[in-house]
Amino acid sequence: MATIQWRPDINPLTVPLSYSARFIPRNSAGIKDIAADIARQHPNFNEADILTILRAEDKAIQARLLNGEQVTKEGCCSWSLAFSGRLDSPNDPLPPLQESLHVSVRVSPPFVETIRQNAHAERLPMRMKLPQINQAEETLLKLNNVLSPSGVLQLSGTNLQFDPEGGSGGCVIEGTRNGTATQTHFPVISNTSIMLMPEVPEQANPWNNEYRISVNTYYSEHGILRSGTYGRMLRTPLTLSSFGNPDPPEVGMLTGSADSPYVSAVGSTVTAAETLRIQAVYDVQQDMILFSLLDMHEGGRTGEIMVIGGNGEYTLSGFTDSAVSSLDIRVNDYAALKKIIRNDYGGRLVDVLRVTL
Repeated sequence: MATIQWRPDINPLTVPLSYSARFIPRNSAGIKDIAADIARQHPNFNEADILTILRAEDKAIQARLLNGEQVTKEGCCSWSLAFSGRLDSPNDPLPPLQESLHVSVRVSPPFVETIRQNAHAERLPMRMKLPQINQAEETLLKLNNVLSPSGVLQLSGTNLQFDPEGGSGGCVIEGTRNGTATQTHFPVISNTSIMLMPEVPEQANPWNNEYRISVNTYYSEHGILRSGTYGRMLRTPLTLSSFGNPDPPEVGMLTGSADSPYVSAVGSTVTAAETLRIQAVYDVQQDMILFSLLDMHEGGRTGEIMVIGGNGEYTLSGFTDSAVSSLDIRVNDYAALKKIIRNDYGGRLVDVLRVTL
């Protein structure tokens, strides 16, 4: 029985971790293969003649399209033309056809339904042996995807084993703007877990607190170097100094590798030093960003959610029993913030803030 092969792949943009099904083609069939298949099913027709007809069909479709028609092959698919490109006025000439003219092919629903009704799926094991980092936890804070220079980071996954002293691999932390550090302090290295005391490279600006981590290893003496990069970004805690004063220094946050911060902390009402988190979640239905302050435990205390739809200054409320009763922020680049949350963080971006008096 013919099968359609697939394998599970990690989806790095979801929280909690999830997987997607990836189609794995077992072969690539060309026009000659199709002609041979038809000839076997219809022995009264010559394979060479079938090949000629198939090629003639392509030319016939092209001729119809060049005549400005849409072509529909009933029960299979349809071909149509489309233009792209910007016109600043209705009288502007069309951009060059080499750039603006496109051909689109749409498969008919009956064709798709026939495939679905007759398909049989075959699951394959996950891809070739590579270091696979599934989780990164800051063990002192007990938070995922946090990189603390004074903490211990635990990587969990598969095929992680390497020997740093024997030169059989290594672990690298790299800033998304600049800076790279090869790690040297490993309390534990095993096939499923690595614990390291991170050496964090400094980046150009304090708000550039976003990092990637990867593991490189050889699985045999004469093997090739295999590399695996964690699918999520790690973020270092930010310090908000002198935020008990009327005019504290501004601190950028919730940013990637940009030259200027997307969001800045500009003031607060605080009675004692405290470490907490700020969260920004993109709400697809409202097309808005939801801001809130969180304690240091996943699923713990949360301040009032504020819905923000553009640049400007806002005040976030603290959570119950927090020494930080409010935090004043300024959204500097709402569009860029929304883009990074959607594209790089799966809809949720969080920074750890160490607030001092």
